[in-house]
Amino acid sequence: MPTPRTRRPRALRDLLDAHVTDGLSLEEAGRLLGRSPAHLARTFTQTYGIAPHRYLVGRRVDTARRLLLRGTSVSETAVEAGFWDQAHLTRHFRRTVGTTPARFASGR
Repeated sequence: MPTPRTRRPRALRDLLDAHVTDGLSLEEAGRLLGRSPAHLARTFTQTYGIAPHRYLVGRRVDTARRLLLRGTSVSETAVEAGFWDQAHLTRHFRRTVGTTPARFASGR
């Protein structure tokens, strides 16, 4: 059962999960949840140990991994996972996974 202390961070996480590919600004999340963006970011980070933006990027990288394992091209994967372009995907993918999307896909 969520406590009042974890309710808003969980609600923000649910919103981020629902907007993995299209994204959601903290300002919009704040309007939807009735809290300031700074408050949401602070409580999310305290609860989950990761900033909301980093969480969202991680979810996008997870989506990219699944798409690459299915055989989707790197450029298509970038767009479908919510990254601006292939370079944007590659930068975050390498930072998170430790290899490029192309190498990851070729090793499947």
